[in-house]
Amino acid sequence: MTLFDLPDFEGHEGVHSFYDEKTGLKSIIAIHSTARGPAAGGCRMWDYASSEAALTDALRLSRGMSYKNAMADLDFGGGKAVIIGDSRRQKTPELFEAFGRAVDSLGGSYWTAEDVGVSPADLESTRKTTRYVAGLEGHAAASGDPSPVTAEGVFRGVRLCVERALGRDLTGVKVAIQGVGHVGAYLAEKLHAAGAQLIIADVNQVALNEVAAKTGAQIVPTDAIFDVEADVFAPCALGGAISAATLPRLKVKVIAGGANNQLADAMIGQTVFDRGILYAPDYVINGGGIINVAAEIRALEAGGSFDPEWVATKLDRLALTLGEVLDQSLAEKRPANLVADEIARARIAAARS
Repeated sequence: MTLFDLPDFEGHEGVHSFYDEKTGLKSIIAIHSTARGPAAGGCRMWDYASSEAALTDALRLSRGMSYKNAMADLDFGGGKAVIIGDSRRQKTPELFEAFGRAVDSLGGSYWTAEDVGVSPADLESTRKTTRYVAGLEGHAAASGDPSPVTAEGVFRGVRLCVERALGRDLTGVKVAIQGVGHVGAYLAEKLHAAGAQLIIADVNQVALNEVAAKTGAQIVPTDAIFDVEADVFAPCALGGAISAATLPRLKVKVIAGGANNQLADAMIGQTVFDRGILYAPDYVINGGGIINVAAEIRALEAGGSFDPEWVATKLDRLALTLGEVLDQSLAEKRPANLVADEIARARIAAARS
């Protein structure tokens, strides 16, 4: 099977692999589309089971970034980088400098930023060898860690979905959060402040304890998060959380979270819809972070300063877009993920033509 035969290959403009023997860098950068502008998307460092798994992740994530940027009405296409390795043991400044050289070799067709396993501090090393880096601190255009802005967008989306599905505000609503890393932890704090009751699960016990101490959340084993009694399931870990195996276990009315590629496959969206569960398409609800990054790139390119008002306006518009997707899904009696896909593809095609 060739790259072009893979089920997650969808007209990607470029898929690039990089290996640096000296630093141990093994990276794939996938560029799905530059129709709307340079590809923008974060870099993920993960201990993938195989290079094939890393490639699949890069293909899916880069396509999702094209859709995400289109739905957030940003002048960027979609790309994603993955680094194969254990982010807890194999990080070095030299590795991220080598990654910067890989990014730089693409000549500005791809801008990178943080994602799972990668921090602003890591990308400071990357910035030494390429200028195509965003999500940093310490300069006029800097936006910093985009995770809080991602969480703000997800929080607004959860609130909107609860209003539509349950006809109430968040007070007393039970939310099961899968994953309390950067985005999940910020989301938990926002939901707690709004009066929600939280149930959380994560492989990181330290993170669980910190979030529970701040929010009073109930901690459950990682696999048990699918079986808890809750109103909302918020996937905030890795992709594929909603599958043929896990969906029958959920007792919720809403699925809305910060993870990318939450549906194991597109057909699961139909089953979610048939069960009467309101689903917020992941790349619509979690677009806050890339909006923040886009503001930094705009400022860097113009030689100006970061504009928080521009970010706030885009976040407001993103919430309206989510509402429009949910309205169209209900009116047409079709899954929200398919509605969102069609809108995103139409926007990309319009830019290409």
